[in-house]
Amino acid sequence: MLTIGSLVLGVSDMPRAVAFWTAALGYVPRGGPVEDDWTVLEPAPGRAGVQLALGLSESPVQEYPRVHLDLYAGDAAAQAAEVARLLALGARDVAWDRYPEDPDFVVLADPDGNRFCVIDTSRA
Repeated sequence: MLTIGSLVLGVSDMPRAVAFWTAALGYVPRGGPVEDDWTVLEPAPGRAGVQLALGLSESPVQEYPRVHLDLYAGDAAAQAAEVARLLALGARDVAWDRYPEDPDFVVLADPDGNRFCVIDTSRA
């Protein structure tokens, strides 16, 4: 049986992407220095989670990506706090025209434009 080893994001600026995602997730680069074209981030020691690999890419960002990250927050207050923290780290709001009437998620983009969501999991 296969398992997911890493989620991979294409980025155009490796140092900026590493700085954002390590701060956003509390992850650390896996073994050694950050590469110019490929870096794997992993949960800090003692934490669980899937690796996030960053690969240098010249492909344009998809406005409506078929695959994206969902980051979970415990409730609406935690969601708002995390959105504010991520914006301060360099994320940006996305003018998402596909929100349902009462969304439990907020769509943001990382500094490279990759879309991701912050989910209020208390509404599940």
